[in-house]
Amino acid sequence: MYSRFIRQKPEELETAEGWVALPNPARDSPTSIENTLLTRRSVRDYQENPLTMKDISQLLWAAQGITHPAGLRTAASAGALYPLEVYLAAGNVEGLSPGIYHYRPAEHAIRQTIQGDLRKELGQAALNQEAVSKAAAVVAITAIYERTTVKYGLRGNQYVHMEVGISAQNISLQAISLDLGTVFIGAFHDHEVKKLLHLQSKEQPLCLMPVGRKQV
Repeated sequence: MYSRFIRQKPEELETAEGWVALPNPARDSPTSIENTLLTRRSVRDYQENPLTMKDISQLLWAAQGITHPAGLRTAASAGALYPLEVYLAAGNVEGLSPGIYHYRPAEHAIRQTIQGDLRKELGQAALNQEAVSKAAAVVAITAIYERTTVKYGLRGNQYVHMEVGISAQNISLQAISLDLGTVFIGAFHDHEVKKLLHLQSKEQPLCLMPVGRKQV
């Protein structure tokens, strides 16, 4: 399961199950972790140029990618219970039809769950923040709290909130390494985002992270 799809060539992405294998994520770069921490800023203005599939691959891997054959991930999780789910609202991504995509870490693959560009609607749900509607893509992080609270009780809610912060920071730092801009957005109407993403009843949206190429 760990590398079932990522060995496929990017141009042969579509799987029998409808999952699209992403390009292999890079494991190093010329950008140091110290530099990403130094230069990280909230970026809300983006170019109209598209993101690439390699950009998407790297961002989603940073959020929740597998880093060990045992299934351990890039973001720490209380009890390794992994309550977070990651979605991509693609609008301007080379080689990817506009729509909502669900990320599956175990195979480093995405599957389209909703067709069509929903960036505008997500922006309206996020109190009309243009960063959401005008970004090339938006990463949405949700949580199924019961995965954690079944073991830790009410305290598990806090652990979930800690985890989404870790995952979002991973995305922010990875964006810097890719020379992209992003911002953590928590101001939105939960029920509207939940409806737009077609989330299951026990799944709650926690943040939106628009991503695009920074203005020069």
